[in-house]
Amino acid sequence: MKVLLKKDFDLLGTAGDIKEVKDGYARNYLIPQGIATMATPSSIKSFEEVRRQQGRKILRETNDAKIIASRLETDLVTIKVKTAEEGKIYGSVTPTMIHDVLVQKGYNVDKKKISVPEHIKSLGEFVVDVKLYTDVIAKLKVVVEDEEASVEEPKGDDSSVEGKE
Repeated sequence: MKVLLKKDFDLLGTAGDIKEVKDGYARNYLIPQGIATMATPSSIKSFEEVRRQQGRKILRETNDAKIIASRLETDLVTIKVKTAEEGKIYGSVTPTMIHDVLVQKGYNVDKKKISVPEHIKSLGEFVVDVKLYTDVIAKLKVVVEDEEASVEEPKGDDSSVEGKE
C-alpha cells in the first residue's frame, strides 16, 4: 500500500514522501497514529497545497520577525536596580526584568526567548539575545543603572564626589 507521510518519521522518511509499506502496518499503525494517510491523487494534491500555504506563512512570519529584530537592535533597554556601596547590584538582572521593560515599550516578545549569555550582576552595558523566530535573533542592548543615582541626579546641587571623604 502506498502512503503519504504527514509527519517526519525516522523509519520511513520526511513529511510529504510517498512510501510503499505493508497494508497491516499502514492500517494498524501509521494511519491511526496520524503519521501517514493513503496516497491518493486528492490527498497528494491537498498536502501540496497545505505545504505551499505553510511556506507562505513561514516567509511572512520570518519577515515580520526581521522587522522587529531591526527595531530591537536600534532600541535601548534601561533597567534600574538597587546597588550596594561598591556598585554591585543585589541579585542579578533576569530575562523577566528585561521582558517587562520590552512589554512597556510595546514589544510582544516571549520571555523564554530572551537569553542572557552571562549573569548580569553589575552596572553597565550588556548585549542580550532575543530569539524572535527560528533563524531570527536580535541583539538587544541592555543598560543597567543604579536607581538611586538617577533619583539624585536631577537635584544637581553636588554632582562631584571628589571632595567627600
